[in-house]
Amino acid sequence: MMRVSEITRETAETKISLSLELDGSGKSTVNTGVGFLDHMLTLFARHGRFDLTVSCDGDTYVDDHHSVEDIGICLGTAFSQALGDMRGINRYASIILPMDETLILCAADISGRAYLGFSAAFSSEKIGTFDTELVEEFFAAFVRTAGITLHIKKLDGTNSHHIAEGIFKAFARTMKEAVAIDERFRDEIPSTKGVL
Repeated sequence: MMRVSEITRETAETKISLSLELDGSGKSTVNTGVGFLDHMLTLFARHGRFDLTVSCDGDTYVDDHHSVEDIGICLGTAFSQALGDMRGINRYASIILPMDETLILCAADISGRAYLGFSAAFSSEKIGTFDTELVEEFFAAFVRTAGITLHIKKLDGTNSHHIAEGIFKAFARTMKEAVAIDERFRDEIPSTKGVL
């Protein structure tokens, strides 16, 4: 069964189309109008081995906030749809990932319950023109629509670009493992409740 989804979302602030294939090869075409987010989502697709296409026409003349948040909403929705009833998935995954001087912990539970634990202070307010506070906004939007419990912690790090890149790479590797099918339990829902 193909685990894919296609999302379109249009508001007064953004117009977004997004497609996701969970069992992909890491191919991506990302044009968000926010250069740094393009970079982060491209490496997210590659390291998670997700096939991802994102297009966003947003009100970046105001700032990047609406585009970043709404893309997080769409990506979370895409994961939720592509996972279906979540039969056979690993459900849990975690990693401690190094990125030069930076060390990031990321842990996920595909639980149907939205929660973000985010503890990753940045050493600067901007990376180029990108507001670093938008990293947390992206993940807050993602977990709300994905129904995922996600913890992200910076264990070490000083360079803001490295911190953000480490977060997205750790997120990719964690999600890759969490959504993977465990062939031994392919027909089972990974919960004693029988539903996620």
